[in-house]
Amino acid sequence: MKLEFSVTATPHAFDVDKQNFEADVLQASMNTPILVDFWATWCEPCKTLGPLLEKLAAEYNGAFRLGKVDVDAQQELAGMFGIRSIPTVMLVRDGQPLDGFTGALPEGQLREFLSRHVQPLEAPPADAAIDDAVLETPEQAINRVQQAIAAEPDRSELKLDLAVALMRAGQTGAAAAELAALPANLATDARAVHLGHQLDLARTLEGAPPLDDLQQRILTDGNDWAARDLLGVRLLLEGDPAAGLDQFLTIMQHARDWNDGQAKKRLLAAFATLDDAELVGRYRRRMASLLF
Repeated sequence: MKLEFSVTATPHAFDVDKQNFEADVLQASMNTPILVDFWATWCEPCKTLGPLLEKLAAEYNGAFRLGKVDVDAQQELAGMFGIRSIPTVMLVRDGQPLDGFTGALPEGQLREFLSRHVQPLEAPPADAAIDDAVLETPEQAINRVQQAIAAEPDRSELKLDLAVALMRAGQTGAAAAELAALPANLATDARAVHLGHQLDLARTLEGAPPLDDLQQRILTDGNDWAARDLLGVRLLLEGDPAAGLDQFLTIMQHARDWNDGQAKKRLLAAFATLDDAELVGRYRRRMASLLF
């Protein structure tokens, strides 16, 4: 059954016109990402996509806001963004378009797109939960979840908990197996997408040279982009994410198209795996300055 299409403003969605574009999109995106949906009343795919975007905006609880542009009423804005077909969706961050897509994507792909840029805002856990998380080792977490699965084998969400715990313990093969076995309704969960990006990065290092060898290769040849790429992934996964992101930015600055734009893909994947919002925001701005 198709969702009913609505353009009614909500706390997380609003209509965009020439009057509020500067303040509510460009300026507001300096603090909160704005997802801009270009649509029209006669567009059938828009009637499917619009409600899904509103649903996700509510679910993300302020992590991004949805701005909706009726291209018939706001032709100047549509022209400013070079809109040629609808629906078209663009993510604006720090006053600049950062990413986007055209067409009515299914919900799973929408979640994957959003996971590259924003994470849902959740209420902070109770102090006791924080203490438990700090005290529990990855191995203890695995044991706890396995016991929970044994007690309630039909609770499929526990299998995602296990995959996450295995990844934290460095058991990438086991984590990948659990992730692959998740039912379809969990495969697009934000945590599953997050874990998928982590595993993709980890697979990059299979058979890769050690840190010292990669650093030596770069000292010998600063344009050894393959070494920089692997060094960036290794640093990212081994505890120095800022230094890893710097390697990807260096590739973007001097060889943006290397390996089909891999540095940009690495940055987007890294942003989806990092929990440090300040670090991610700082490097998003640096990436945007190179792109626009």
